[in-house]
Amino acid sequence: MQVKPMLADGALAVAMSVVSLLLAQETPVAQWQPFDVWAVLLTLAVTLPLTWRRQAPEATMLWAHAVWFVYVSLDYWPLVIAYPMLVFCYTVAAVGARWAPPTAVVLGAVVWIYGGWITPGSSMASVIGQGLAIPVVVWWIGHGARQLEVTNRRLAEATEELRRGQADLARRVVVDERVRIARELHDVVAHHMSVISVQAGLARYVLRSDPETAHGALDAVLTTSTEALDELRRMLGLLRLGREADEPDTRQPLPGLEGLPDLTARVAGAGLPVTLDVEGTARPLPQGIALTAYRIVQESLTNAIKHAGPARAVVLVRFEAEALTITVTDDGPGNTTAPAPGGGHGLIGLRERAALYGGTLTSGPHGTRGFRVSARLPYPQS
Repeated sequence: MQVKPMLADGALAVAMSVVSLLLAQETPVAQWQPFDVWAVLLTLAVTLPLTWRRQAPEATMLWAHAVWFVYVSLDYWPLVIAYPMLVFCYTVAAVGARWAPPTAVVLGAVVWIYGGWITPGSSMASVIGQGLAIPVVVWWIGHGARQLEVTNRRLAEATEELRRGQADLARRVVVDERVRIARELHDVVAHHMSVISVQAGLARYVLRSDPETAHGALDAVLTTSTEALDELRRMLGLLRLGREADEPDTRQPLPGLEGLPDLTARVAGAGLPVTLDVEGTARPLPQGIALTAYRIVQESLTNAIKHAGPARAVVLVRFEAEALTITVTDDGPGNTTAPAPGGGHGLIGLRERAALYGGTLTSGPHGTRGFRVSARLPYPQS
């Protein structure tokens, strides 16, 4: 729990008052005046303003030196108030105006030397040395605290700016990945609409001559239009901000599970041996889910090539009763932490893809060596 500055300074003022009054009990009576009521009042007039030392450092410093001068002039023991005066000197050096620290050093030295000069039997060489050296040392310590505070404030500002920059970068990564996914979903929807157009034309052409074929074509239109509507809904929900890309329109078909053997072969040729296992009874998947599964495997193997070092990878595709599960595991020594996503095509994008179809994706170290990416993509409801 953080203590309020004024409350802490109040406690310091009370502590300094107690210490000064206890020290006064040791006053050498033969050299200075006995510590009477006036001495107590003057002492408290110096120590209690420590409560406001940070709110008004210059005013409290000047007031304390004036009271100390009166205290010394009345021939009381100067050391009783010396310690609180050092606190005032430190305070103005740490938080006061630029003119206050040298002023405090000069006033402190003058009062201390003045006290030694009016005291019989004082060694003036020792008094002058103490009066000059001690305030300067305290001023230097306070100046170091001021510089440290400035450095800490600049570091805090730089840290906050870096945090905002990282947050902006993360948002841009997500936005860029969503735009890219939306473009691919656009191709999926375009494919579905082409199928709908062909099947609708076929149904119209054979409606009277071959009702059975027309009926099958209309069933295909219904199924395809439902899938297209789902993909379009996902795309509209996903795409919040986009920009035109200067990318050539290659018009190539989007990959799916049937492209995994070629993908693993290319990865093996790049230096990462890959084993592809498919379990369960294969079933037709909407093109969007098939594309997502392909991208998950592709990105996971790409990360393994970049970060795993010498390793082997295993890709497991399992057709379960309600969902398609994908697990990509490698045993590389250099891939024990999540690889940083680059350019919006990393693990952030994979999680976005999986979530788009109501699925989940997890990633993390696998045992003492290697890394694993696991995804679950539920089948669409009939």
